[in-house]
Amino acid sequence: MLDRIALILLIVGGLNWGSIGLFQFDLVAWIGGGQTGVISRIIYTLVALAAIWCVSLLFRERVDAEDSHPLMT
Repeated sequence: MLDRIALILLIVGGLNWGSIGLFQFDLVAWIGGGQTGVISRIIYTLVALAAIWCVSLLFRERVDAEDSHPLMT
């Protein structure tokens, strides 16, 4: 579950960086009241923590979905 939350946050961060790069529009800052707004800083921090968490995905052993599902035998 935590992996999915981290992935969703990274997608939000990636889309935000894409909007900055393409349109010079910071969606998070717009929603959160500027880059220094409390809401924006919380979102930026959550995205950064999600990125740190996802680094662990690089070093985990991969398990196939068929092997991990208890009803699929």
